Amino acid sequence: MATPNMNAAANAEHIYDTFIVGAGISGLATAIKLKKTGYHNFKIIEKASRVGGTWRENTYPGCGCDVPSSLYSYSFAPSSRWSNLFAKQPEILDYLEKVSDQFGINPLIEFDNELERAAWDNEHQLWRLDTSSGQYLSRTVVFATGPITESKIPPIPGLDSFTGEMFHSARWNHDYDLTGKRVAVIGTGASAIQFVPRIQPKAGELHVFQRTAPWVLPKPDMVLGDNGKRVIDRFPVIQSTWRKAVASSLNVINFGLRNPAFLKPVNVAARQLLKLQIRDPQLRKAVTPNYDIGCKRLLFANDYYEALQAANTTLIPSGLVKVEGNTVIAANGERREVDVIIWGTGFDVSHPPIGNKVFNANGERWADLWKDSSPEAYLGTTLANSPNAFLILGPNVLVYDSFIRLAEAQLDYIIDGLWKIREKGISRLTVKPSVLKQHNERVQKNLQTTVFNAGGCSSYYLDQNGRNFAAWPWSLGALKRRLNAFRLKDYEVEFAAPNLS
Repeated sequence: MATPNMNAAANAEHIYDTFIVGAGISGLATAIKLKKTGYHNFKIIEKASRVGGTWRENTYPGCGCDVPSSLYSYSFAPSSRWSNLFAKQPEILDYLEKVSDQFGINPLIEFDNELERAAWDNEHQLWRLDTSSGQYLSRTVVFATGPITESKIPPIPGLDSFTGEMFHSARWNHDYDLTGKRVAVIGTGASAIQFVPRIQPKAGELHVFQRTAPWVLPKPDMVLGDNGKRVIDRFPVIQSTWRKAVASSLNVINFGLRNPAFLKPVNVAARQLLKLQIRDPQLRKAVTPNYDIGCKRLLFANDYYEALQAANTTLIPSGLVKVEGNTVIAANGERREVDVIIWGTGFDVSHPPIGNKVFNANGERWADLWKDSSPEAYLGTTLANSPNAFLILGPNVLVYDSFIRLAEAQLDYIIDGLWKIREKGISRLTVKPSVLKQHNERVQKNLQTTVFNAGGCSSYYLDQNGRNFAAWPWSLGALKRRLNAFRLKDYEVEFAAPNLS
């Protein structure tokens, strides 16, 4: 068996044209699209032992997608096997694994290999990628690690004194039996509204700590059944028509998010709907948001409010601020003794974990540059002083749509760039500072009138300085048009010296 150092030396002998980090939604799509275009000199690594990304990591009860399943599939691999209009986590993971196998990507992935450090080598004009299996060299790199990968647990005073069970929704402990237990759920975001209804019937007591009330709208879900699957499989036009119809409806939603005045009637209707869903006036007041709908992430569920009204459930309309032994204490002074704490506190989206591992051409670590402000990118894809590097689902590309569609839009741009680098003999390509500056100034200016900035809330879209680092202020169509072609004039370009030998 080779030693790690021998492996590192072997890896370094070959220079890849492209190195892909991550085998989730975007990493798989990158590999498949590269392969389809005849681009084969690439390497893909994955820190886990199987593909799937966030859909591999998140296995909490009730986990599923809040975008219709017709859009939660690759354009090049539509599926007729979804059991629901809104797909559940096990089926999404199964879909990704089957697509990877179908397109022959599995043999190309080096599993159980984690990126430890990626640094641009100015002298040799390439990336040096140190991994748990050794060092690799590549002319370009695609970071497909995603924005929702690192679970976030806030630093609560006294947390180390808690002697009960504790886990994050993204690291669900399926071996722990919640039956009859006193459970504290911290947070009421997208994950919590899915798992709270699943665990409520088991818990002896369920205490839900809500710092800010979310807007939770009815989910237009339904079971498709075997007959429905067969019909969709037999008539592909149904799938394509369904996909177009859902995309059109999301365009309408996105228009409202960009133009909050059009959401005013929706705000009124949503408040009226709460009167029908919540019988107790005090509870209804506690779960009624004090900001415009869409300011925070839109949530969809049909059983969350029902679970909150169960006899064994208590909503505490305040955030957790302290722990004393097995007693959890809210900001409003309410105290509860519990057996288990489940964190539904989401992810550190504003500081993507990949930033801790990447060093730019100046030797600066991305995470250090983001300490006092959130990351900036050009079209969510290329970053300052980071030659030949591409980030999928980076800053300011989020619209209310499927991550898969967003990733595919970016990949059209990235792959065009990768081919230009290869065919034109480009050794170094970096986004121009002036282009990056003008783009982000325009983005931030146009975000000011969207519901994300003007809706009266403090969401994960905003960093500690109130700057919106996540949202795209225009339509998905506008984003696709901007990503339609890789324009070399937006970049500082150096060409490889000709080989005269």
